[in-house]
This record gives sequence, structure tokens and C-alpha cells, in this order.
Amino acid sequence: MPFFKGEAMDSDTRQYENRLGTDRLLPLVFRMALPSVVAQIVNLLYNIVDRIFIGRIPGIGTDALAGVGVTGSVIILISAFSMIVGGGGAPLASIALGQGNREKAAKILGNGFLMLLCFAIVTTGLTYAFMEPLLMLTGASANTIGYAKDYLGIYLTGTVFVQISTGLNSFISAQGRPGIAMMSTVIGALTNLVLDPVLIFGLDMGVKGAALATVISQALSAAWVLHFLFSRKASLRIDAGHMIPHRRIILAVMSLGVAPFVMSCTESIVGFVLNGSLKQYGDIYVSTLTVLQSAMMFGSVPITGFAQGFVPVASYNFGQGRADRVKGCFRIAVVTMFTFNFVLMLLMVLFPGVVASFFTEDPLLIAHVKEMAPYFLTGSMIFGLQRACQNTFIALGQARISLFIALLRKVFLLVPLAFILPRFMGVEGVYMAESVADATAALCCMAIFAFVFPKILKKGSASPSK
Repeated sequence: MPFFKGEAMDSDTRQYENRLGTDRLLPLVFRMALPSVVAQIVNLLYNIVDRIFIGRIPGIGTDALAGVGVTGSVIILISAFSMIVGGGGAPLASIALGQGNREKAAKILGNGFLMLLCFAIVTTGLTYAFMEPLLMLTGASANTIGYAKDYLGIYLTGTVFVQISTGLNSFISAQGRPGIAMMSTVIGALTNLVLDPVLIFGLDMGVKGAALATVISQALSAAWVLHFLFSRKASLRIDAGHMIPHRRIILAVMSLGVAPFVMSCTESIVGFVLNGSLKQYGDIYVSTLTVLQSAMMFGSVPITGFAQGFVPVASYNFGQGRADRVKGCFRIAVVTMFTFNFVLMLLMVLFPGVVASFFTEDPLLIAHVKEMAPYFLTGSMIFGLQRACQNTFIALGQARISLFIALLRKVFLLVPLAFILPRFMGVEGVYMAESVADATAALCCMAIFAFVFPKILKKGSASPSK
């Protein structure tokens, strides 16, 4: 059965893919990356805007902010499952397109869509069943558990929208259409920006209003993604014939996708560990962590967007055996990602009070943020190095290496440090654990990359599949 019904339209849509292997690298990478960066920054508003408005609810803002903050670990854990498909399936589809194997790429997309629906059902059911113990484990207290349950209970009604919009968006970029991918998050985030004040303050729904605004926004994003991927405008479309479960494809997607899943999932685990450790010092420290983690997103989210832009270029050219273009793509990525992240983190360390003032007017919370920011953010200044190397490994289909690096930073380093350092430094040690883990993991990742990357390119260039 042919995947495309019209060859004329097929030729028009494929021109976007062909550019991945022919256009000049520097403008190509930025043309692919900038829409993804914009999309990620706008997507950041989903969490940040909620927290900005919640932190200003009269009388309860600080406790409500802590309550929503502890839900972040659970929400990250849920959305991490979408990264199995988006982070594993999309690079494999790009490699297949570079090899000229469109049938395989179509099966990866169809099976990925099916996997996302299954993930949504399972994660929603389990989270509803164990909501309160999960929230208490992430640092909720008697003062904040009510806000946390109110927010998460409504958020879970939109899990399927989160899985689809996050998991499938990368397949749009894989077709050389980053602008279309960007619009899915822009539509949702702008909707969230408008609905938040209306529902939180206008209708006096408080925390529940913030959650409802997020669900509606994610639903619109998912609708945009599905509309494109089912339409004839897509060169790679969702088709019922390619949604039949294929064991080898599902295993391949999960094998490569486990690394970005762990990258995202470990952020959740860290939330459990850090919030749990800070709980004994008081809710104000949980609120402080919420602000600092939100601030860190301003550095990590844009470079995540840049990675989503350069990965399809690297994957496509690796599939064609073009080692020179893969090297050039990495050089652009590492310089850009390191420079941006370093400058932004440095500014946050130097001016933490400005960062805190975005989220709260509570002078006590601002004082705590100013005190803890250097401990928490300093090590993240070189984090751009790790993200460039790690995402290049993902682009080249190196599942095992990507998984090890993902585990190294958060599981092998941060979790033990979060228990060890407070014994010597008190509450400051909980925040310091993040910095030490980030810096150590980045240096280790660079060393591994320098040793392994040339060998991967040599092997790929010697036997490209056409």
C-alpha cells in the first residue's frame, strides 16, 4: 500500500527534508533551531506563568507556590514518557529518511503514536491511584498538600494531550518543518497566558484555575500537532496502516528513547530527593527550590529547544554518511549552547534578587533565594557542554552512551550528594549537590565524547545505508 496518494504533493513536501542534507550548515542549523528555541521558551510559560500568578495570590501565595512546586516532580515524571517517543522515535525517523527508507520512518511514527496513547492511560491511572503518597514523598506538608492535590487532580485530565503534543512534535521538526512545530507550543502557551489570570483571579479558582488553564492549552497544542500529522501537508503522516504494533520498531524506539526519558525522569527523581530533604528545614526552603528550579529552566529550556533543532540535521546527515556535516553541526551546537547557558547562569548567580522578584513579593522568600542561588546555580554554568554532547549521541542513535550520561548526572552523582553534603553543610548542602553534580557530569561527558565521537563517525561514514 503506498504511503502517499499524490506524487506531486509528495515532491513538494519532501523538499523540506532534502534541505537537511544540502543547505549551508550554519544558517540551516539556526533556521531549524530558532523556531524550536522560541517554542521551548514559550512552552516554559506553561509552568512559569502558573507559578508567577500563584505566587501572588493574596494571603496564600507562598504556601500555594510550594504546593504547586511539589507537583512538578510528578508532572515531569508523567511527561517524561513522551520523551521515549519524541526523543527516541524522531531521531530514528530522521536517520531512516536520510537513508531513503520512508516506509520505516512511517512505521516509527505510527507505532510512536500508539505508544503515546498507551503511556497516557497507564500514567493517568497510576497517578490518580497514588496521588497523595506521591505528593507527600515529593515534599508536600500539611500546609501545602491541599494546593498540590487541587492542581494535580485537574492537570491529570489532560495527560493524553501532554503526551501527544510533546511526543509527536519532534516528528514535525524531523520533516524539516520547525515553524509548524513551533506553532504548536506557541498556541498552547499564549492560551495559557490569557487564561491564567482569568481563571485564577477573575473566576477566583486559585490553584485549580491554573491547572485548568494548562489542560485547555495543552489540548489546543495536541490538536494542532495531530491536524498537521494527519494532513497532506506532512511528508511523514500518521496512517492507520502504520499503527500496527511492530515489535522491532517499538524496541528500537524504547532503546534510544530511554536516554531522553531518563534525562527527564531523573529531574523528577531529584525533585523527590531534594524536596524530601528540604521538607525537614521548613516549607520556605521548598518554595525557594521551586523558584530556583524555575530560574534554571530559563537556561536549560532554550538549549533543549536548540537541541531539538540541530538533532534532525545531524541525524539526517549521519544517515547519509556525511561525517563532515555531522561534525560541523556539532561545532555550531556546542559553541552556541555553552555560550548561552554560561552567560545566563552567571547573570542569575550575580543577580538572584531580580530572579526571585519575578515569582514572589514575599521578602523572606526573596532573601532565601538570594542566599541559596550561588550554591544551586554555579555548577550549571558549563551544563551547555553536556547537553551538546549528549544530544549529539542521541542524534547518532547511540542509546547506551546517552543512557549512561543521563544516569551519571542525576542518579550516580546528585542523589548521593543530596544525602551526603547536608551532613557537612546543613541546608546549603542540599542546594550545593545540584552544582557539584552538574559540573562533574559535564566534564565527564566531554571526555567520553572526545574519545568516542570520532569512532562513531568513522564507522557511520564507512557503511551508510541507502
